[in-house]
Amino acid sequence: MNTEPDSQISSSDISFRLRQLPSVDSLLNSAGGEELIVRFGRELTLEALRRALDLSRYAIAEGRQQQIEIVDLIASADSWLKELIAPTLRPVVNATGVIIHTNLGRAPASSAAIAAIMATAKGYSTLEYDLESGQRGSRTIHAEKLMTRITGAEAALVVNNNAAALLLMLTALCQGREIIISRGQLVEIGGGFRIPDVMAQSGAKLVEVGTTNRTHLADYDQAISEYTSAILVAHHSNFKVVGFTSEPALGEIAELAHQQDLLMLYDQGSGALLDTSKFGLDPEPLVQTALQSGVDVVTFSGDKLLGGPQAGILCGRETLISQMKRHPLARAVRADKMALAALSVTLTRYLTGQALNEIPVWQMIARPLEEIEKLAHEWAELLTIKGLSVEVIDGQSTIGGGSLPGATLPTKLLALNHPKPVKLANDLRYQDPPIIARISEDQLVFDPRTVLPGQEQALIGAIIAFS
Repeated sequence: MNTEPDSQISSSDISFRLRQLPSVDSLLNSAGGEELIVRFGRELTLEALRRALDLSRYAIAEGRQQQIEIVDLIASADSWLKELIAPTLRPVVNATGVIIHTNLGRAPASSAAIAAIMATAKGYSTLEYDLESGQRGSRTIHAEKLMTRITGAEAALVVNNNAAALLLMLTALCQGREIIISRGQLVEIGGGFRIPDVMAQSGAKLVEVGTTNRTHLADYDQAISEYTSAILVAHHSNFKVVGFTSEPALGEIAELAHQQDLLMLYDQGSGALLDTSKFGLDPEPLVQTALQSGVDVVTFSGDKLLGGPQAGILCGRETLISQMKRHPLARAVRADKMALAALSVTLTRYLTGQALNEIPVWQMIARPLEEIEKLAHEWAELLTIKGLSVEVIDGQSTIGGGSLPGATLPTKLLALNHPKPVKLANDLRYQDPPIIARISEDQLVFDPRTVLPGQEQALIGAIIAFS
């Protein structure tokens, strides 16, 4: 199909070419049209063919199209239909070195979690059915026994994310009353989500104490009034305050709260159940430790350091968890069957001591540097054979996902020397699957730590194809 503009074309030529365009019916009844109907359905195919004809009319009128072929019209419709139904949520290869990458879906699911999701999704399940009694059951029991066993909490509740967990906790336990929180903990996380906004939505009144960098136990004590219901501590999660800083220990605040008959609430955020310091990282507060220190209810995410599906988890005193289970908001924020299935299986890996070996987030954190370096050199060798300029360099992987701010793990990077690294990075993002890398000092670099098993071939093939 010739699409070069023709400045010499006459109006009579344009009229002639427009009359040569086939009808929609003839396109629908052609072999190509029938094939499109089989793949996309009649209504969408009809819309696509009309669109293709309209585009051809515009091109003819502007002198950009001279010869009209049915095959070109069918191809135009086919291309538009493929783009129309192409999923926007797609698997990618994460070569950035950010382990819990919020923009890329946070924690990858373990093979056991994937199997549990598939088994639950493809048929019926005991989501709200009690096999023993043969009567209706409750979805709130799923994962609760495992979570209480792991954390030592009296009870637990799973909702759809940690923001929902925090909102439910404050609404059910503190609505219409005051909550005291340090100014240094009024955090904002990704997407403009702010702790003060959630507190406001709960109907509780926010009482700020201390300063950004220093809050003392006396600040909490002096702010307590007859209207106070709780003290809330929010883990910093995604930032650090360094220098001239201080804040009371969680246990100290809990002791003060209980002396004044107040609730001690804690937004832990990351869902850490394992000691991160064993891997050369800063120690992340553990859910278990928070409960042992006297916290009444702790909330955290299922898809950060816990390494499971998106979920918000509340652990703590049975009377308080029961109160939240009965609250109307609990239904609006409840977790679905696939999240509950995946979370339950993920928790069993902690209970049986298999988390490091089977949960991808922890596999990546614990991955030996020697193994990463070996893989980087293997990639470099394959690319060198193809004539590409590459080297293996030192680098840093990050935890990400609002966990362990500033903490890094030493890694080895495959660095590609390319005259146009930005263009190459863009090209790789348009592959199937898309390859997500990063640019460092004018080199396109790939971190093996976050490239999952089975993705190496797609990564190397795409680099070779576009370099």
